[in-house]
Amino acid sequence: MHVFHLALESAWRSAVEAGDYTVSTLGLELADVGFIHCSQAEQVAGVHERFYDGVSEELLLLTIDTDLLTSPWQLDDVPGQPLPFPHVYGPLNVDAVVSAEPFRASASS
Repeated sequence: MHVFHLALESAWRSAVEAGDYTVSTLGLELADVGFIHCSQAEQVAGVHERFYDGVSEELLLLTIDTDLLTSPWQLDDVPGQPLPFPHVYGPLNVDAVVSAEPFRASASS
């Protein structure tokens, strides 16, 4: 399965150098939250609108192959949301990311 994560370009560059990505969501680390927030394809636009709309730094859309993850992941129900959200419960190994493309809000609609 492929799941998605919006990342600041600078954070992704640092992760590639380190080998693991540990940003949970904008302004929060894995250590703060306990997991890395991800999205199903249908959820990306809403996540961008809610959390990243005012971000001026370049955003990347990471496409994560869950079969390549070295940390556990699962789909979790979130109150008020029709679809469960995928969460990665540990560092995201960069080789599980099969694509890191510039994100444009118009591309998600």
